Amino acid sequence: MSLTPARHALAEHLRLVSSGQIEEWIELYAEDGIVDFPFAPAGVPTRVQGREALLAHMRGFPQTFDVTFVDVTFVETADPRIAVAEYRSEGRAVSTGKSYEQTVISIVRLDEAGLVERFTDYWNPLVAIEALTPDEAANGHDVSWPSKH
Repeated sequence: MSLTPARHALAEHLRLVSSGQIEEWIELYAEDGIVDFPFAPAGVPTRVQGREALLAHMRGFPQTFDVTFVDVTFVETADPRIAVAEYRSEGRAVSTGKSYEQTVISIVRLDEAGLVERFTDYWNPLVAIEALTPDEAANGHDVSWPSKH
């Protein structure tokens, strides 16, 4: 299976996000690029659009999660501008030190210029909430999601 432009963009997305290079990450996206989070919990947007909004949304990720993405498996697609991959995150929530490990499926679609026009991220928000919830807060205290952009 060859590394199509879309697969390369998805692999770069994972590399840059996990290494905290958010300023470089945003360069993968079209000016009006979209990231969709279909399973986002209440208080977290299900769609973020435009480089400025994407940058604002993702800027705090390196301070929230220390993760690497492993076992990346691409699914064959007929269009080289579309990539689908399943992978796992391994790491921890920075604020609690708790494990943050889950399986994710992502779909990337590139525009004609080869920039990401849409990235759809299917992840389990319950895993993130558990990782971000301090043990003492699990006893009935309200816990807010870190990004409300």
